[in-house]
Amino acid sequence: MRTVIAGGGLVGLTAAASLQSIGHEVTVLEQAPEIRAAGAGIGLWPNALREFDHIGVGADVRDLGAWIDTWFFDPAGRPQRAAGYGPDDHRFLLVPRPALNQLLADRIGLDRIRLGARATGCTETGTEVIVHLADGTDLRADLLIGADGVHSRIRASLVPGSDAVPHEGHYAWRALVPAGAERPEGSVLTIGAERTRGGYARVSADRTMWMVNQFDAGELTGTKRDRALTRARHLAARGWHADLLEMIAATPEDAILENLITLVPPLPRWTGRRVALVGDAAHGLSPHIAAGGTLGVEDIGVLRTHLASSPDAATAFTRYERERRARFDQVRVHSRAVEHADGAADFAERYAAFSHWMLASS
Repeated sequence: MRTVIAGGGLVGLTAAASLQSIGHEVTVLEQAPEIRAAGAGIGLWPNALREFDHIGVGADVRDLGAWIDTWFFDPAGRPQRAAGYGPDDHRFLLVPRPALNQLLADRIGLDRIRLGARATGCTETGTEVIVHLADGTDLRADLLIGADGVHSRIRASLVPGSDAVPHEGHYAWRALVPAGAERPEGSVLTIGAERTRGGYARVSADRTMWMVNQFDAGELTGTKRDRALTRARHLAARGWHADLLEMIAATPEDAILENLITLVPPLPRWTGRRVALVGDAAHGLSPHIAAGGTLGVEDIGVLRTHLASSPDAATAFTRYERERRARFDQVRVHSRAVEHADGAADFAERYAAFSHWMLASS
């Protein structure tokens, strides 16, 4: 089976490795000139680690990251957790994105990855799918997996008019910096005033990731560092988070990532007869639930399972879409609940309910 994967990020690379494991001849199209990652670190839940175990890199992924034992704090540093939930509902593996993507690329084989190749759309025929590239050439395959993110061109071909939309007023700032004298146990996640959230966590012995996000952020003024610091001050009281403020102040401007969060609207379909959308291309959500990477990797496990067991790809894609859309109906309910939590205690309750459901229902 000749399978093209549009997008060489976490989900696309995982898709390539996973489909290789069931005999597909894969080609990954990555528009960048090198394997890289947008973002500093990514949280992976056990749901995702199971798929990495399947493709033979689970132990290596665990070695790359650090386990985070999550507490939720108010702006004075008082810890909160919801009663009735166990330790597993509050743990995830935080992994540096660049190292994870490189690990997956090495697993696939660099000869299976075409760099500087951007898919701009596709055409399905009765016998194949034709992938259109930005350089004017076409690539023919049996299947196409659209893993090209919230601004997916494959989605635009499959579902015209499905452009991503801004999550109005919702901004996020983050960076990966050398570890210093901050608390090694981190401060993920502090729930502050003015709908601001953030904190930091070690992703390895020598690297720390900080992040700040705000809903209804209002007008942005100053540099990226100024804007991040302004929001981070909502997370600090009576000395709590002095280390976060110092960390942000010391971060070089060009190392700070700033994003207006964009969302993929609910789609009438995720698949055609020979095309399937996965990850953010299918269901890009706000990152405030810290589960986007895990949900995308879950997609791959479900898709692989149905491709391996169904009589044909069209049936596999239909089964994949039915199963994943039902799950995302519930994910969106939990996402809205977590977004509108009022204070640290309420956030802790809503997040634990989501985490417990995610783990129990996977």
